[in-house]
Amino acid sequence: MFTKILIANRGEIACRVAATARRMGIKTVAVYSEADANAKHVAVCDEAVLLGPAPAKESYLRGDKIIEVALATGAQAIHPGYGFLSENAEFADACAAAGLVFIGPPASAMRAMGSKSAAKSLMEQANVPLVPGYHGDEQDADFLQTQADRIGYPVLLKASAGGGGKGMRVIEHAADFKAALASCKREAISSFGDDKVLAEKYLLRPRHIEIQVFADTHGNCIYLFERDCSVQRRHQKVLEEAPAPNMPPERRAAMGEAAVAAAKAVGYVGAGTVEFIANQDGSFYFMEMNTRLQVEHPVTEMITGTDLVEWQIRVAFGEALPRKQQELAIHGHAIEARIYAENPEKGFLPSIGTLRHMDTPAAVTFELGGAPGTGVPAAVRIDSGVREGDAISPFYDPMIAKLIVWGADRKQALARMAQALAQYKIVGLATNIAFLKRLVEGDAFAGADLDTGLIERNQDSLFPAAHSAPSAALALAAVALIEAEKDAAAAQSGANRADPWGQALGWRMNFPYARALSFSDDYAAALPAKAYGVAVTYRATDWLFARDGGEPQVLSLMQQDGSDLSIKLGDTAVHGTVRRDGELLHVFTGGHHYPLHYNDPMAHAGESEAEGGRLTAPMPGKVVAVLAAKGQDVKKGEALVIMEAMKMEHTIAAPHDGLVEEILYNVGDQVADGAPLLAFKAAA
Repeated sequence: MFTKILIANRGEIACRVAATARRMGIKTVAVYSEADANAKHVAVCDEAVLLGPAPAKESYLRGDKIIEVALATGAQAIHPGYGFLSENAEFADACAAAGLVFIGPPASAMRAMGSKSAAKSLMEQANVPLVPGYHGDEQDADFLQTQADRIGYPVLLKASAGGGGKGMRVIEHAADFKAALASCKREAISSFGDDKVLAEKYLLRPRHIEIQVFADTHGNCIYLFERDCSVQRRHQKVLEEAPAPNMPPERRAAMGEAAVAAAKAVGYVGAGTVEFIANQDGSFYFMEMNTRLQVEHPVTEMITGTDLVEWQIRVAFGEALPRKQQELAIHGHAIEARIYAENPEKGFLPSIGTLRHMDTPAAVTFELGGAPGTGVPAAVRIDSGVREGDAISPFYDPMIAKLIVWGADRKQALARMAQALAQYKIVGLATNIAFLKRLVEGDAFAGADLDTGLIERNQDSLFPAAHSAPSAALALAAVALIEAEKDAAAAQSGANRADPWGQALGWRMNFPYARALSFSDDYAAALPAKAYGVAVTYRATDWLFARDGGEPQVLSLMQQDGSDLSIKLGDTAVHGTVRRDGELLHVFTGGHHYPLHYNDPMAHAGESEAEGGRLTAPMPGKVVAVLAAKGQDVKKGEALVIMEAMKMEHTIAAPHDGLVEEILYNVGDQVADGAPLLAFKAAA
């Protein structure tokens, strides 16, 4: 077995590979960029070597530097994780030329399946059903539009070398084709260095089902059943589960056998995923093959009792697969939720910032009966590449963690996922946790009414109108403030603790102290914030609490353990956690998160609003297109500037009819979050 491997990746997959290697007695070498100098994956490996600056093309995509590091540190093999160089055939060849083992498929298999167009042609020769479309090499815009017109709208454009939803556009009308093609190609060249695209008929209400395959160098190839990855936004997966709901055994076998045939056709070795798009009637079509481990592989591990990373390492070393097809069985149900630093209310824009506080659900262990060699896996599992205090930067994917749960059946797995999401508490940046909880508890997902348009079909329930913060949340915020003031005053008073004037106990000589507290919602989205007036009257052992001029209720503190509070409001016991971040009080109670801004009358005013008339950047990024000119009259909704951040494009459009008075940035310029991009004057 290998004694040392280099992990050519970052984040949660690098941490996951390091953990498996350590269990196998293998030392690991981490590589990192300047932005990741203090990252978790650097800390968990035995050695770590700097690659270069933060941009991936100057660090994690420098295959030559990675190979130099591997040779210098005595590593015998390189695990590429997923993303970056994991499907780069040239890198695999370079590893072999340097005498290093690439822990992945042969370069020939990557070349055969790495191009969506080539893979489609290969499957067509093998009589695997394909979605109607154009998969050829001709890339002239007029020609591609003709093909799209022939296929019939809606049409899906996809980057031929792509993955992860990048370089994909759904086009509803012929008039939108050219602009969508240009955007698709820009994103493709930025993400994959190849702007070639293919066009396919966009199926209505399809399911996305993928098969995990594994092959060794001894001629063995098996499938480890399927994953349903239908719940997506921007063609990127949000929830994944295994096995797929409502999957008859005969269809499971047919899809598994087709996936194995596809892998064998290209001489595949290692872990791979064959992806299918399935109609509601059960018919399915080949989409593509990912020649690497997938982000969602843990759900397969949970239902089969396997460690797919260990399998990768053993197969790369030349060992045979640990199990035969007949030795595999499905046990229970697993669901994975991708927790991202992003704002669902603002079109899932990535959120940049520091994880100031992060409380995670505890892993629960259990015996997975009947599955050979599983040991004691977790009913709640977290794969993460960040820790509390780490920063989510604009340079890489904003994933915080993968939350995976197992249940004896789908109903139990759903309940565990909802409970675990309610226990996840993050402060410092926007996350999709509340959205994920609504998604898991919603009728569509809970009822397995699945297709890739599930989120769009359920906009009203998944993006409900903002509600007022409940009195329980405001009472928790008030108690947290008052108790923090007591602690601060006691610390300052020092030895003279008997001095009532040095305490913050609300003591008054003749009348009780009545205090007004002002809170308001802190919405990251562009929603009108509600203001809340709270009146607190201090008494000997408790308070009177009233909100917005209502009737007062008795409020008392029952127990406090750090930021965890148990209070009684009237006759109701309330439990929650309050985390303070500057003037923001993040209240977690009842499975919900209420960010409240404390309007401190003694503090200076907060940041001033951006100067009116200047359209601003929604996040840090690079200007990739300026579509308007100084002095140009534009209509409401007309695209003015296109920014790129985290390899995704974001269009800034005119909010009203008006005049572009000045362009403040050029193509290629880097801009900060909130930076004015152009001066705009609304029409009278």
